[in-house]
Amino acid sequence: METIEKIVEAADIGSRLDKYLAKMLPDLTRTRIQQFINDGLVLINGKTEKNSYKVQNEDLIEIELPEDKEMEILPEDIPLDVVYEDADVIVVNKPNGMIVHPSVGINSGTLVNALLYHCQDLSGINGIIRPGIVHRIDKETSGLLMVAKNDKAHHHLSDQLREHSVERSYIALVHGNIAHEFGTIDAPIGRDTKDRQKMTVTDHNSKQARTNFKVLERFEKDDLTLIECRLETGRTHQIRVHMAFIDHPVYGDPKYGYRRDDHSFGQYLHAKTLGFVHPTTNEVMTFEAELPKEFEEKLKELRNRD
Repeated sequence: METIEKIVEAADIGSRLDKYLAKMLPDLTRTRIQQFINDGLVLINGKTEKNSYKVQNEDLIEIELPEDKEMEILPEDIPLDVVYEDADVIVVNKPNGMIVHPSVGINSGTLVNALLYHCQDLSGINGIIRPGIVHRIDKETSGLLMVAKNDKAHHHLSDQLREHSVERSYIALVHGNIAHEFGTIDAPIGRDTKDRQKMTVTDHNSKQARTNFKVLERFEKDDLTLIECRLETGRTHQIRVHMAFIDHPVYGDPKYGYRRDDHSFGQYLHAKTLGFVHPTTNEVMTFEAELPKEFEEKLKELRNRD
């Protein structure tokens, strides 16, 4: 990565951080700069800040620029579990272990590579690295996500996500015995200043995050609980961070969970339900994806022991 340093001068005091950087780095679009800020690649006096942060006199701004090199993303004949497809939208059931889109050092084997082979028509709003990608789920999370095949559909679906009108429910196997049947976790999430690869509950440079959950099944002998989570917001790693925050981390989670877990499958978190309004027909569409075979086998194993 290339690191660029800027010292804010008196003439720029009070400018929004993203606008200031767009002015200082004219070769980069403001959207890309905002993504760098959101990804924690921009530090102000050693700390992350929001896009809306107002720069101050003599602020030291450090920007880590990923080596993009106009990455060539090639179509790859990778099997896809397409749940629904029309001229505007594709709904895919992503397997555990698949990365959604390429990034620095990873340009093959992703969902995007598979989508480019499957169809040529994907929205271009997110550029060559994330064509059609409206929202993401983690590599080790399985389940449903929607992909836009044109820019009009992308804008429509993105607006629904922004307005929190997209229905999303997840099934998770978590540590501990959750005694109550229902719960809501309302705690802001931001990037962990000690580890940029992690998110955390914090009041600093964070966004509101709200997760509702209900208990589906308890496995007392193994001290595990199966829950359904419904998201009111869509923050990075939201369920994983929130459940760890209340001391019930997702089983098998390599980042927020316990080292003693069996990590051969990955984290037991599955995006089961996805509902949205179709961008052209305005029809309310809802889809469900069954749990992966390994997840079901784990539950059978736990039930047999109880």
